[in-house]
Amino acid sequence: MKKKVVIGMSGGVDSSVAAIMLQKQGYEVIGLFMRNWDSFADGEVEGAPTTDEGICPQEVDYNDAKKVCDKLGIPLYRKDFIKEYWDYVFTYFLDELKKGRTPNPDIMCNKYIKFDQFAKEAEKLGADYIATGHYCRVKDGQLMRAKDDNKDQSYFLSQVSKEQLKNVLFPIGDMIKPDVRKIAEEYDLVTAKKKDSTGICFIGERNFSNFLKNYLPNQPGDIVDIKTGKKVGNHIGLMHYTIGQRRGLDIGGTKDRMFVVGKDLNKNILTYGVDNENLDYNSFNLTSSSRGLSFTLSSNKSKEKLEFKTKLIGKHNVINLTGAIGVANYLGIPLNKIVNSVREIKNVEHRLELIPHGNLNIIDDSYNSNPISSKSALDTLAEFEGTKIIVTPGLIELGKDEEKYNFELGKYMVNICDYIFLVNSKSAKYILVFS
Repeated sequence: MKKKVVIGMSGGVDSSVAAIMLQKQGYEVIGLFMRNWDSFADGEVEGAPTTDEGICPQEVDYNDAKKVCDKLGIPLYRKDFIKEYWDYVFTYFLDELKKGRTPNPDIMCNKYIKFDQFAKEAEKLGADYIATGHYCRVKDGQLMRAKDDNKDQSYFLSQVSKEQLKNVLFPIGDMIKPDVRKIAEEYDLVTAKKKDSTGICFIGERNFSNFLKNYLPNQPGDIVDIKTGKKVGNHIGLMHYTIGQRRGLDIGGTKDRMFVVGKDLNKNILTYGVDNENLDYNSFNLTSSSRGLSFTLSSNKSKEKLEFKTKLIGKHNVINLTGAIGVANYLGIPLNKIVNSVREIKNVEHRLELIPHGNLNIIDDSYNSNPISSKSALDTLAEFEGTKIIVTPGLIELGKDEEKYNFELGKYMVNICDYIFLVNSKSAKYILVFS
């Protein structure tokens, strides 16, 4: 007798292919679509998505899930967890924002909804196992990273207990995203070319600032330079900003790179800073080459100054590393130990991966680039001597903004590259317009 698996069908490509893999493994597969949000019932007005078709995006996802299940011969049920999501996830989300923190509702959603309420509903359907389209693995009851480092979601399951994971299957944990897309195309699924969701778990893509107005009133205040103490602008409410944020501050009149370094909840003041000695962790003396990066980091906490070296390339990685070093040091890891760890960091495959080839340096940044990372890759290319060549299909999976972002990318690359090779007419044609 076949073992029965109830899989969470989201209407996306990952859960679709996960269902296929379960069928190939000989399981009896049942689909379950979760509805965890109701904009009308929750009184949401500001920031709610609209579609030209007049169909709720959530219903579009359900319809896609239904088409996939029909094609695979899988029954599909749907279940509302609206109250549970509000009680266990969204109230936590709002409470954390009020405290000036940056919560991750997806982590709590996995703990209380997907691997708790969902599991209970699956049990009613006679499930031996439950399954999802998460990129992660379980071995001997232990949560493990996925094969695809670029898509790994084990972090989002960090609060799920071993007991909850005992009867859970992750069918695509040993796969990489391009192969998932390929299988979906082979089966001619409606989700094969559907772009990945980027919004809050089950709430979807929103104008986030407008969305929050439905539940938390904005409390505007001053933006203050941490070094001078002078007011340099206004913020719309501290909940809209994250420590380390550099974009969206709307501060003009300076060429310096500025970012959020603290939030004073009592005074309702947002502070920002440029690399300077007043920061808790400050990096300087940066050198960049084909061999990697080196920089000096100072800590105002311990009054230490240490030299760090890494095989990673790209000056923007110094900002990333400074933040990671600061967190590790705050959690009790001595800076001298972190030095060794940073030195051993390896390039992630297809992510600014430097591949020496004779007298050539090849930078492989081919995996799912986005507008920001693409410009960072070009900035890194600009640091190298010699003729600069880019081979690109353009940026994909950007929906209605695809033309705009590719046009901007073309405008950016002509100032850096000596030669531009476009290998995909669909996306690259927008680059061609400019270049």
